[in-house]
Amino acid sequence: MAKGGLKNMTVNFKGREETLEDVFGSKPLPVTQMTKKIWALIKKYNLLKK
Repeated sequence: MAKGGLKNMTVNFKGREETLEDVFGSKPLPVTQMTKKIWALIKKYNLLKK
């Protein structure tokens, strides 16, 4: 990880066409699982920039 942690990083979702239901599904979900799914999406599409 870069020096200073995540404060020097940005995540750009511009141009993404997924809806929240596409990412999280239609059933209720704990916050911890939501966080895991968001990070999986960020990693899958390489959305984290320094």
